[in-house]
Amino acid sequence: MSPVADPTLRFEREIAGLIKPRRRAAGSPSSSSSSSVQDAPADAAPHSGLIIGCDEVGRGALAGPVGVGVSVIDIRSTKSVPKGLRDSKMLSEPRREELAPIARAWSLAHAVGYASASEIDSLGISACLGLAGSRALASLIADGVDVSAATIILDGQWDWLSAAAPVPVTVRTRIKADRDCASVAAASVISKVARDRMMIEHAAEHPAYGWERNKGYASEEHRDAIVSLGASPLHRHTWLSRIVGSTELFDLAALSALEAAPMASVSPAGAGGHPEPGVESVA
Repeated sequence: MSPVADPTLRFEREIAGLIKPRRRAAGSPSSSSSSSVQDAPADAAPHSGLIIGCDEVGRGALAGPVGVGVSVIDIRSTKSVPKGLRDSKMLSEPRREELAPIARAWSLAHAVGYASASEIDSLGISACLGLAGSRALASLIADGVDVSAATIILDGQWDWLSAAAPVPVTVRTRIKADRDCASVAAASVISKVARDRMMIEHAAEHPAYGWERNKGYASEEHRDAIVSLGASPLHRHTWLSRIVGSTELFDLAALSALEAAPMASVSPAGAGGHPEPGVESVA
């Protein structure tokens, strides 16, 4: 297996018009980006240079919130990428802990927004991704970031953020953006470490589920504890009922299908009555 290249700032620079987009040769595979970067018209206003990398965390967990992390950079002045920065899934937990403060310091601003397990039960995971993302963006706005002037790079194929955002936004979806784009890799590491720490804190309140190790995901230890003890208030009860209703108590194939299902863009209008969860941000 060939090594995976470290993330770069190339896509961010293409978006801002600082470099020309790469042209595909005839017959070559299509780009991993689901939205192309076009040359700006000659009379177009210059890009602000603000790029917001965006990535979700905890979507497939059985317990705890889903989170959306954002990392803001000004691509006009950002010339390098922190050494070792990668998609959080490619890093060990100790290495993520080392890189998280570096990624935060590298960012002009950052935030992690959350939607709780009870909100996921009430609204569904697609709506809650938008809800968590809107909370992260609202935190950036409170810190003085002009979110509407930025371009948001969203990991994945589906834009679940635009309709839920608190202000009009420009979103570019890109498959494997957390692997290829440094701003999204930073958001990935920041949000993963923040949510992991939250689950470790919750583990002290509910020690039987092993959340300090599994972070709420469907490990054998976690599944066995739910069988023995039942679900806690921090579990996603609608997810458990779907899985418990199958042939096995936990149908991991069904869980994987839930994680891979396309997500519709949603409006936050139905979420107005929910209390704001904790949002971590530093400008």
